[in-house]
Amino acid sequence: MSHSVNTNDAQIKMYTTQWCPDCWRAKSVMRSQEVAFEEIDIGDDEEAGALVQRLNNGNMSVPTIVFPDGDVLTEPSTTALMTKLSALSQ
Repeated sequence: MSHSVNTNDAQIKMYTTQWCPDCWRAKSVMRSQEVAFEEIDIGDDEEAGALVQRLNNGNMSVPTIVFPDGDVLTEPSTTALMTKLSALSQ
């Protein structure tokens, strides 16, 4: 699932939970590509959880990754995430 949201912050934000294997994979991809990101655990941040729900039609889907250009990737495959990261570096 991919869509856009307006954001003024230049940093990538990844909304996660501690127990989510897809989150672990996405963080591993980001780190392997040396991409800086802010991790926000929606289990610890009620406002972040509400944002994730708004971005995902009421679902608490993680990881939800918000990019500086306003794009949002929800539960992206490794390929989709790598494609987006590649586009950012161009």
